[in-house]
Amino acid sequence: MAKLKGNAVISGLSGNLGKNHYARHTKDGETIISLKPDFSNRQFSEAQLEAQSNMKAAAAYARVACKINPIYAEKAEGTSKNPYNVAVGDWLKGPVIYSIKWDDGHIEVFADDNVKVTRVTVTIISDEGKRLEQAEAQSNQGILWHYQAANRGLVRVEAWDFAGNVTRQEFSPSGSNSVWKNTKRR
Repeated sequence: MAKLKGNAVISGLSGNLGKNHYARHTKDGETIISLKPDFSNRQFSEAQLEAQSNMKAAAAYARVACKINPIYAEKAEGTSKNPYNVAVGDWLKGPVIYSIKWDDGHIEVFADDNVKVTRVTVTIISDEGKRLEQAEAQSNQGILWHYQAANRGLVRVEAWDFAGNVTRQEFSPSGSNSVWKNTKRR
């Protein structure tokens, strides 16, 4: 695939170029010329069909969400993406919980998303599996969330984004000061 920018010969060029090539423009002014794909004898696997279905759902969400949620336009500003692309990415990628810190009942959650974490809930569960308390954590700077627990037990944290994706993480504090860290990075 060739990417050309500001070339006088191909300025304004788009569409089919013969039988095997086509040209298109990106938002940031690049012209991309590439081979047309050949799908004439393609057989899709079960995983590929599932990915296609997920992408159709993301596209359906993005068609509406990019028009009613101004945050997608804000996130697209200054990038080569448009609000629709940002909304599709939000649907496909859920929030990430990077760490949970327990400090004598004060819980601090570090959670982030490619667009925005909209809410974080904290649930405290007893050793017997009974829910002792559950409430929303308070946001601080958009990525740090705070909650004051009245009970001690298993801590379940759930983080949501605009697209409705939810990420869950459980953590058992071992002392008065304990930290759980996510070792996987995006």
